[in-house]
Amino acid sequence: MSHIQTHEPLRVNVERVVRQYFLMLGDEIPTDLYELILKQIEEPLLSVVLEQTRGNQTKCAQILGLNRGTLRKKLKTYNLM
Repeated sequence: MSHIQTHEPLRVNVERVVRQYFLMLGDEIPTDLYELILKQIEEPLLSVVLEQTRGNQTKCAQILGLNRGTLRKKLKTYNLM
């Protein structure tokens, strides 16, 4: 028996998480939310793409649309090198 799974667009999941974050905060006003979310997304994105390319930074940079120098800087930031 096969199970058909529907996949939601990434933006739908991001929107859900941001809404949940605001609910969790209640009346508290967040600061630097843009930077916080980018960091939370960037590290696992880099990690998974690097894993999928078996550590090949050139392929990883190509998939991400980054130049290799920028990728290396980001990998160092997150201790992924």
